[in-house]
Amino acid sequence: MIEHVPDQIDLRSDTVTQPTPGMRRAVADAEVGDDQYGEDPSVNRLQEEVARLLDTEAALFLPSGTMANQVALRALTRPGDDVLVPTGSHVVLHETGAGAANAGVQFSAIGDRGVFDADAVRVGIKPPGHIVYPPTTLLVVENTHNRAGGIVFPSVMLSGALNAAREHGLAAYLDGARLLNASIASGRSPADLARGFDLVGLSLSKGLGAPAGSMLAGSAELVARAHRYRRMAGGAMRQAGILAAAGSYALAHHVDRLADDHDNAQLLAGELLRGDDIEIDLGSVQTNIVVFDLVERRGVPDAESFVQRCRERGVLLNAFGQRTVRAVTHLDVSAEGCRAAAKIMRAIADGARS
Repeated sequence: MIEHVPDQIDLRSDTVTQPTPGMRRAVADAEVGDDQYGEDPSVNRLQEEVARLLDTEAALFLPSGTMANQVALRALTRPGDDVLVPTGSHVVLHETGAGAANAGVQFSAIGDRGVFDADAVRVGIKPPGHIVYPPTTLLVVENTHNRAGGIVFPSVMLSGALNAAREHGLAAYLDGARLLNASIASGRSPADLARGFDLVGLSLSKGLGAPAGSMLAGSAELVARAHRYRRMAGGAMRQAGILAAAGSYALAHHVDRLADDHDNAQLLAGELLRGDDIEIDLGSVQTNIVVFDLVERRGVPDAESFVQRCRERGVLLNAFGQRTVRAVTHLDVSAEGCRAAAKIMRAIADGARS
């Protein structure tokens, strides 16, 4: 059977997915109550499911991943603290300065290409009680790492980094927006990947395809603290079960299929490399994100021009730098869609206008 390729192929992000028919039915049938009073059965069920999935005492439903990250910063730091983050992290570059505005923290980037080792952690730590330096109190890990191309943090390196953080009294937060992509790619359980962190974030609205929502999971004490900061940030909702039901459906039906997105990312990268105007580190294409560079030579457009020309031809992408572009596969993009998109992208990188 020949797959139908839509007129528009949206590779900007896995957040653009539409709810599936089964998910829509789950939303329509959701039991609801007032979540602020803890009385929404669908929210309570989802929180219990995520706590079991990550082997934590408790979990909390939030409207967005950015709010999850910001609430985690509030729960784990104090204003004026220093936070170690991977270079190019979401919490620094994709949240419009919220860490400074909301939590009052500053960030120190360590490592390269989204990962760091124990030595990088030790070197990055500012000691407490110093007359000049802000105290480093938190280590943030992003797994998978968005701007590094969806790479999975190597387990041995991560274990060493977490041990170094503990040696110096740092808390640890896992921005695991795409943690289940990391689980599928690595063959390790979500609970194993979450082990060693005080709080863990998990997005429902990216590869899992829910229309909204993210989770924070951790100890009962920290989740209770996060509950307060969620309300402070305006994230207290009422009959939120209509959203939570979509999240529960996604966890039940959309996790294993993430492997299809990973396969399609590999396919897309391979197709793009059939030309000589695009450069990709295939080693970084580990999950559902393809970050590539446009070769700097005459006739090859820069990223902004490339993205605009692709849009005119029905392929939607995001520029990530002067000559860097990101494409993200997801449940609404098929293998044939990836092939069709790559053909258009190769032609435009080659300078074609037709």
